Amino acid sequence: MKEENQNQVSLPDNAFRPLKPGEEYHPLMSPDKVYPEVNLWSVSWGVAMAILFSAAAAYLGLKVGQVFEAAIPIAIIAVGVSGAAKRKGALGENIIIQSIGACSGVIVAGAIFTLPALYILKDKYPEMTVDFMQMFISSLLGGILGVLFLIPFRKYFVSDKHGEYPFPEATASTQVLVSGEKGGSQAKPLLIAGLVGGLYDFIVATFGWWNENFTTRVCGWGEMLADKAKVVLKINTGAAVLGLGYIIGLKYAAIICAGSLAVWLLIVPGMNLLFGDQLLNAWNPSITQTISEMAPETIFKEYAKSIGIGGIAMAGVIGIFRSWGIIKSAVGLAAKEMGGKKAESNVKRTQKDLSMKVIAFGSIFTLLLTFVFFLTDVMHGNLLHSIVAILLVAGISFLFTTVAANAIAIVGTNPVSGMTLMTLILASVVMVAVGLKGATGMVAALVMGGVVCTALSMAGGFITDLKIGYWLGTTPAKQQTWKFLGTLVSAATVGGVIMILNKTYGFTSGALAAPQANAMAAGIDPLMNGVGAPWLLYGIGAALALVLTYFNIPALAFALGMFIPLELNLPLLVGGAINWYVTTRSKDEKINNERGEKGTLLASGFIAGGALMGVVSAAMRFGGINLVNEGWLANPMSELVSLVAYALLIVYLIKASMNIQKK
Repeated sequence: MKEENQNQVSLPDNAFRPLKPGEEYHPLMSPDKVYPEVNLWSVSWGVAMAILFSAAAAYLGLKVGQVFEAAIPIAIIAVGVSGAAKRKGALGENIIIQSIGACSGVIVAGAIFTLPALYILKDKYPEMTVDFMQMFISSLLGGILGVLFLIPFRKYFVSDKHGEYPFPEATASTQVLVSGEKGGSQAKPLLIAGLVGGLYDFIVATFGWWNENFTTRVCGWGEMLADKAKVVLKINTGAAVLGLGYIIGLKYAAIICAGSLAVWLLIVPGMNLLFGDQLLNAWNPSITQTISEMAPETIFKEYAKSIGIGGIAMAGVIGIFRSWGIIKSAVGLAAKEMGGKKAESNVKRTQKDLSMKVIAFGSIFTLLLTFVFFLTDVMHGNLLHSIVAILLVAGISFLFTTVAANAIAIVGTNPVSGMTLMTLILASVVMVAVGLKGATGMVAALVMGGVVCTALSMAGGFITDLKIGYWLGTTPAKQQTWKFLGTLVSAATVGGVIMILNKTYGFTSGALAAPQANAMAAGIDPLMNGVGAPWLLYGIGAALALVLTYFNIPALAFALGMFIPLELNLPLLVGGAINWYVTTRSKDEKINNERGEKGTLLASGFIAGGALMGVVSAAMRFGGINLVNEGWLANPMSELVSLVAYALLIVYLIKASMNIQKK
């Protein structure tokens, strides 16, 4: 049996299905053996991946509002470098590299959804102060809380519920790591796709050979339609966003896109038809135009997006109610382990977590540090405001932890932005009630939101790492310990990248969409200035979420589509459609699966390559190198050229995905 375990290079056949009564799961690495996991090689490469992908993910997230999960590309790179160095038995090391490196995407998601809003509001309120330490400390403390709050739920999600949750991203990453053990050349297609996607997006961002968006405004009738009927369609033709759509898949891409099309084809034109001659500025006195005088984009920004915000907030609440049983179960488990019983000494290596005492002490200490940070840096010494803030942050972070983990386990998508929007609305209302208003209140609410957002993002991402570790047989305590280092490195990198991108492009220029941060800024500005928020629009969105949930339609995905710009949603549908096409052409299910996996590698390459070259392009602009001909980009022909380039990119992705080696 031992020999069999030792030579095993494939996951057991019960890895992805529920276990039968009395049946056990035996991971790839035997619990009875010790393997190389944490050493100078794995930690160094993990830190390097955390820095690299933090920069890439921050750029992409601020550009398009979506953060790619870095776990898959990092797993591929880990396999590639271990293979190149001819390291034997590198599976345990590769898991640690992936686990430390994956902090990048989750810290980025937490930071960029909230903290750029500080810069956006600073343009309007110059008295606001924004510094690197605020961004760094809020991301760091939030990330640590996310790790600590999730650990008590590990056994429930990864072990007790074995085979019940699909864990799509963890599955893909695990298969990549297994392929490395088999000596597979999975890194090659990723590298080629990375070069293709990177070069493609670099040409657009640096030289502007073609436009990054194609719109119906390209011709006269399209311009007239936008002006008179307020109907306009747009699509981003970049490689990174196309790759993102492929990984999300057709089902969720279609739901996101349905939300977007409902806004742009029904709500925006509908508002023009019903209220065209009216001035609707009850919650925003700065609006001086009637609906009919506005561009479709302005109607979307001022009104329609708020419906999406309401939907996202309600979807988060629904998620908590659905997860209440999970919360009680995990807390009970944790309390049992804390109940004076010493940890059993005979616990298998693959089931060893950090002790509950360490988790409890660590959580209390981190919350105390967060309280001190609020008191000294954010609330300017006001004790009441700081106490209220820490209670809100601790309560929401813990309650929503299961929602984040559950979402990742089922669909691989973390609804962190929606839950954070809800946090911001709640924080703003409560902080105003205790007397904190204006610019100081906005900074406070956004920093609180940053901590919560990062905590939830980390919790969702970390459950992926722990599931990978469970399938393969790593030591959970080692993953948990070294996750803190990845959090530290990623928080520092993200803070720096946000500052550079703000100086290079600015978050109010339109060059960086930062849609979530803009939504956050728009949401709390009126609340903190005594102006009524658009509660009616929030209410419509919340009611819509309830209706969608009743009919078993994922409300969160639909609502996200409603406030992310259309040009960033349509490419998700294109990518999802390619995924469907590639995985349904053969009558042999095995071939379809292989093509799907090949496509996932290529799409990951598009995402990583496009995002990394985006960072290079931003650095060049920061250094004063701008080779884009703005006159050419204003020419409709540049949009037609972008459509041709996009078509060629799609053909490449389809052909390369379907080209699998015959066994």
